[in-house]
Amino acid sequence: MRQFLTVKRIAIGGVTALALLSTLAATLVIGHQGTARAAAPQLTTSRLTSHGTGRLGAASAALSGPAVKHRFRQPFEKDDASSGSTAGHITTLTVPNPKPNELANNTRGATGFQGLTDFQQANAGTGIYANSQFDLEPPDQGMCVGNGFVFETINLANAVYNARTGAQLSGPTPLNQFLNVAPASTNGGAPFGPFLSDPKCYFDAATGRWFFTVLEIDIDAPTGNFATPGHSSTFIAVSQTGDPTGAFNIFSFDTTDGDGSLPGHPGCPCLGDQPLIGADANGFYVTTNEFPIFNNGFNGAQVYAISKRALVAGALSSVVQINAGVIPTPDAGGIWFSIQPAETPPSGAFERANGGTEYFLSSLDFFNSLDNRITVWALTNTASLDSASPSVSLDHQVITTETYGLAPPSTQKAGPIPLGDLVGAPEAPLDSNDDRMNQVVFADGKLWSAVDTVVSGNRAGIAYFVVEPKTDHGHLAARVTDQGYVTVAGQNTTYPSIGVTPDGTAVMTFSLVGPDFFPSAAFVRLDKGNRKVHISGAGVGPEDGFSAYLFDRPRWGDYSAAVADESGNIWLAQEYIGQSCTDAQYAADFTCGGTRGFFANFGTFITRIAAGEADDN
Repeated sequence: MRQFLTVKRIAIGGVTALALLSTLAATLVIGHQGTARAAAPQLTTSRLTSHGTGRLGAASAALSGPAVKHRFRQPFEKDDASSGSTAGHITTLTVPNPKPNELANNTRGATGFQGLTDFQQANAGTGIYANSQFDLEPPDQGMCVGNGFVFETINLANAVYNARTGAQLSGPTPLNQFLNVAPASTNGGAPFGPFLSDPKCYFDAATGRWFFTVLEIDIDAPTGNFATPGHSSTFIAVSQTGDPTGAFNIFSFDTTDGDGSLPGHPGCPCLGDQPLIGADANGFYVTTNEFPIFNNGFNGAQVYAISKRALVAGALSSVVQINAGVIPTPDAGGIWFSIQPAETPPSGAFERANGGTEYFLSSLDFFNSLDNRITVWALTNTASLDSASPSVSLDHQVITTETYGLAPPSTQKAGPIPLGDLVGAPEAPLDSNDDRMNQVVFADGKLWSAVDTVVSGNRAGIAYFVVEPKTDHGHLAARVTDQGYVTVAGQNTTYPSIGVTPDGTAVMTFSLVGPDFFPSAAFVRLDKGNRKVHISGAGVGPEDGFSAYLFDRPRWGDYSAAVADESGNIWLAQEYIGQSCTDAQYAADFTCGGTRGFFANFGTFITRIAAGEADDN
């Protein structure tokens, strides 16, 4: 199930017991509906709303502790989007038992630098946005690269770096400040601004523009509770030039979907959880998972298509919405979820057939068991998005793959946990991702993606797929051309993303963690060689965040990022733990020298794989 945690946001001067932490949060459980779905998708059209312009702030001076304040907020829990039923796809599948990947003794061709940390995002902000942030985990790692810049986004801040030197050029900037909406809070209390979560970004080399998206839910300013009767949206920011430190045009589209009376959207007002993004030659695409804000239920995946040309021009174009949640699934009680749009690398070929085609992938494990199928989707006639009356069509095909299934929690190496010691709680295993489809890339005529999976020994591993799609007169066909697993003996691999160049050079990033490893940023090359695992950002301590102790679920991820740039370099962004400190150091300065927040200690690591490198020696 999914949970959203509505937090009473208060300033913390010091916390000495778990009991005090527990006073800060209340939960609203959001379940799933397994009701029969309608026979055909619903296609509706709305319009974008303009919110003026915004930009990232100037690069911050080095932050040093102790910070003025620390509060925490938990984002939406992303367990799974299944119906909860045990009916449906019945098989005799067994847990995968792949041969482990070898560990390399070098990082040939890889360089990197630390990206945003919890400390930086919690202390970001200038003007009215100062002292407005929260400790928050997981970071929901996003990254896009182009024109010599690296744009990184996490919950709840953005930053831009020089791609050659790694120097920070702007930020950390709160997401609320970047979008010109009210601060998340004001000096630790009311008034409260909109709830933002699940940021993503994309550099479109074809137009030379930067795209940013984030989930938004209206908040009652005096109380910090959800505003009634309830309203949500997805924000889209598009740069005015190829420089992401400059101005962005800001738009939004509504994801509330009525008051519950709209066919196909029971229980609404709703939210569009975890916006996923992609693009082809004609359109920019966002997909969400729709959940009622105040009621139990799950309405399935929603697909939104917008003219890319209009977004770049700053025009208020149409937004085409397809309710994929009402499309029948192969399994009784199942509802389509997490339909991932594809991105195309710079200089890569878009699919031009059938008036322009955007591809998507999704997994089919509706019931948290094992499965051996994924679904390929094709949205055709995307050139019509530039017209006054867009006319697109969504087709899908289920194909057979290797087996995958829900992964168990990931054990981590033992080490100092000062927050855990403060509240008297033990070190906990990390939350492994569920087996929804991760980032999808369309390159060299193929779709590349991966899911998290259970592997032998009750460990977390990764299953990846390379799929060749074809569309002929609107009919979709697809086949698997390569697939496999990434796992390390006795350890856990989780939260993958694959960066692919136009010629099919592919590198996967993921977190490596286990009895022998603190949470680390790792990668493996998939297109050739013996696929050794390299560690680019070695963890130096265990995860020590509030979600491990207050919610008994140490949050991680919820996703990573991997992209190719115009020169054929592949960039990877992954959560890791880049700091460690003792109980005594934490008691003297809870930021441990500006390396962590009071409630969380995550960091992010950005890796560059030089073009033609990352071999398996």
